[in-house]
Amino acid sequence: MPIGEALRLAQDSELDLVEVAPMARPPVVKLMDYGKFKYESAQKAREARRNQALTVIKEMRLRLKIDPHDYETKKGHVERFLKSGDKVKITVMFRGREQSRPEMGYRLLQRLAADVSELGVVESNPKQDGRNMVMVIAPHRNAALQAQQAQHAAQAERRQATAERTAEKAAERSADRSAPAPADPQPEPAEEQAAEEQAPTS
Repeated sequence: MPIGEALRLAQDSELDLVEVAPMARPPVVKLMDYGKFKYESAQKAREARRNQALTVIKEMRLRLKIDPHDYETKKGHVERFLKSGDKVKITVMFRGREQSRPEMGYRLLQRLAADVSELGVVESNPKQDGRNMVMVIAPHRNAALQAQQAQHAAQAERRQATAERTAEKAAERSADRSAPAPADPQPEPAEEQAAEEQAPTS
């Protein structure tokens, strides 16, 4: 169809002529309400972002000769990350002659993986990366899903509480505006005023 005729058809239909396949030969166009199309596309993108799982990778660094107390502290952090549904990248850093003993770093990572095996599984086995050795632990699928659902539920509760507080404040403001103004004190009747004026003063 010639472009002029297509534009005339769009004007008669009170719609927009939108090019949907510009690289085709000939180009493909479509009659549509472009404003409505943009609004629906934005709604779909927002819904997709809301439903997608946000994967966060936390990092924890260890020294080869880590103190037992520090190891327990770091392990506690890893467990907390896994419970919240996040992946954890564990890095063992080698210094000086420690680089000639990579098997010690491997054993340390394997020990940590065994200690947190109830919460996560090794997604990427230990591998040497320059002066470091790296391993990635991912939470179990069910645990990650439960953590995500709990996070969504907490966000929904916060939104609900905020909406309720806003409604209460609005109701209080409207009640204050609709309350009657305090009445002026009633003047005394004329007879009482006259009696007081005629009463003898002592």
